[in-house]
Amino acid sequence: MEKYGKILLFVMPIFIGLMLIEKLYSWYVKKEKTNYLDTASSLTSAITMITKNVLGLSVTIISYRWIEERIALTHINSTLLTYVIAFVVLDFSHYWIHRIEHANNFFWNSHIVHHSSEEFDLACAVRQPISSFVKLFSFFMIPAALLGISPIVIATVTPIQFFAQFWYHTRHIKRMGFLEHIIVTPSHHRVHHAINEAYLDKNLSQIFIIWDKLFGTFQAEREDVPPVYGITRPVRTWNPIKINFQHMWLLIKDTLRTKSITDKLKVWTGSTGWRPKDVEAAHPVYKIDDVYGFEKYAVNRSPLFISWIWFQVAAILLITSYMLAHIAGIGSPAIFIYGGFIFVFVYALTDLMDGNASFLFWELLKSAYAITIFLSTGDWFGMTSIYANANVLGMGYILLSVAMTIYLGMGSKKQEALLQQ
Repeated sequence: MEKYGKILLFVMPIFIGLMLIEKLYSWYVKKEKTNYLDTASSLTSAITMITKNVLGLSVTIISYRWIEERIALTHINSTLLTYVIAFVVLDFSHYWIHRIEHANNFFWNSHIVHHSSEEFDLACAVRQPISSFVKLFSFFMIPAALLGISPIVIATVTPIQFFAQFWYHTRHIKRMGFLEHIIVTPSHHRVHHAINEAYLDKNLSQIFIIWDKLFGTFQAEREDVPPVYGITRPVRTWNPIKINFQHMWLLIKDTLRTKSITDKLKVWTGSTGWRPKDVEAAHPVYKIDDVYGFEKYAVNRSPLFISWIWFQVAAILLITSYMLAHIAGIGSPAIFIYGGFIFVFVYALTDLMDGNASFLFWELLKSAYAITIFLSTGDWFGMTSIYANANVLGMGYILLSVAMTIYLGMGSKKQEALLQQ
């Protein structure tokens, strides 16, 4: 985990810097409006994913290292060619994992958060799941383990393959000539994120577009079909934790509500979006029929409100960065206490963004959580050894956060009431 933390500490500023450049380009050059809350939601989603990974909240049913060490049929030397072949094989397996996620009701839950943004930008790329506790990846890597490809090769290639998917989440790069026939480009991926009927479940490749062309899932971006982004059953929230489990909760409710035993099973094994007829009739779920006529999720907020949200995003990024830099020093079980605080922080912040009536409860819970840590340990996980006045700064931040949340939260409620009159 320490290595993971160091990698992210290096990568995070680069990604955030590129997001900022894209936003400035959209604003100054293209004169486009920026959905600041959508971007904030994407960043908080990334924070929850990072925290979940640091805490190791997943189940490995099959250990790659165990197979490679004990039952591998042969062992392949780790040469440069091995890394190249592993990269291609990994991309091939990820195509099929991605295809299953789009095709199956159960596995769609772990991928829905990535498609939930109704924008398409670099921030959208970091919307990653926390609901994938059991990963298909383990099963797809069995052939590589049986061939004796070193776990070091897989551990090196995997993050490279993941980070290489960041750049093509943008509307500002058009067609890329001959590269359109080789790799996944922004044009290809705009199609993938679109909810237009012509584009649904297309371009599932992650690095090499050849897999889509081989297996019949390729669709070129069309001039006569401008892509509209999001999901056909919009999530209508900025809260990444809710988004991660919204679809799963629907599956559970549908399972309990349907009278058919067969349908209770099919809810989980059926195609994405499938619902029992008796449940769909009694409990309809809004679905976008006209992709050019629906209203995107938005809330009317003041410039001060937006500024405060971004101050909070900066705060949570700093808190997360401190965790990544001091994983070993924080240790266990303290790292789980730290991670729990980050999750409560994200929930409180995005509940305020949504304008829910429960925003104050979550803010007070977050503050009580932090105060308990300060009072019980006399420190914030060793931060006073770096900055002597860290406790004073921390307690001051908590008071400011509660005061601003109450002021802005109550103000936004009054504004919504006036708009409804």
